[in-house]
Amino acid sequence: MPTTTPRRPLSGLVAIVTGASRGAGRGIAVELGAAGATVYVTGRTTRNRAPATYDGLLRLSGLDTLLGSIDETASEVTAAGGRGIAVPCDHTRDEEVGALFERVERDHSRLDLLVNNAWGGHESFDGVFDAPFWQHPLAHWDAMMDRGVRSHLLAGRFAAPLMARQRRGLIVATTFWDRGRYLRGNLFYDLAKAAINRLAFGMAEELRPHGVASLAVSPGWMRTEFVLAGHRTDEAHWRERPELARTESPRYLGRAVAALAADPQVLARTGQVLRVADLAVEYGFTDIDGRTVPAFELAADAGAAADEADPRE
Repeated sequence: MPTTTPRRPLSGLVAIVTGASRGAGRGIAVELGAAGATVYVTGRTTRNRAPATYDGLLRLSGLDTLLGSIDETASEVTAAGGRGIAVPCDHTRDEEVGALFERVERDHSRLDLLVNNAWGGHESFDGVFDAPFWQHPLAHWDAMMDRGVRSHLLAGRFAAPLMARQRRGLIVATTFWDRGRYLRGNLFYDLAKAAINRLAFGMAEELRPHGVASLAVSPGWMRTEFVLAGHRTDEAHWRERPELARTESPRYLGRAVAALAADPQVLARTGQVLRVADLAVEYGFTDIDGRTVPAFELAADAGAAADEADPRE
């Protein structure tokens, strides 16, 4: 009986996914691999080395060791049908980011997709998400703006010349957005996400004449490794926790990014902030459990917002 070869709509595509040791980055990288892409998986956590900046979050999550690494993600990308390449990279260090893009250009002479997902907000998280801005530590500024927003800008600066020369490409920023509503109780987080959204828009304005698109994509409340650990459960048993009923897997976001990367008309959407739930309806994909998870909305899900350190981690 003849077998059917799985369709690989992103076969031949070359992508970089930053901050892909775990969480959103891992989900995106694996789904790009499932669609046939070559994915450079970047971050600071390797099988043999974990950054100490996670120590506080590990304690809050009740974990002894850090889950996930770029090596594990790259292996998953390959197992899914793509080609995963793990590249250690601290995205706050200009020289390391520059070397990453030089390697990709040397290996392939092009870059089709950059997913900006590196984020430093976890480094200052103290277990308090919902509080007046004057009670949050100023350490959040450096963690979220310098080691978050700046990391997106830095990678974008290296990607833009390469994509502009080839007259095509897509830059996707992972973010949080609920139609301009304010995420009450965490001004620093709200400000950082608004900056990422505006950065995606500004890059779109300048890259559009070169045929390059820039977008921001907002997931809902994701069942990341840290969210599951914080609720003392895992991916096999999360349904036993009623408070996690509205969550989605990181691969739901990954399927949204893969759909955008495969869309030949994606340039028409450049500059927009898009929600994963809306893209699921439009492109016809589901989460890994077959559900079409509704969009995360602050008015309805305010309690969940206070329950998570960051939707991408």
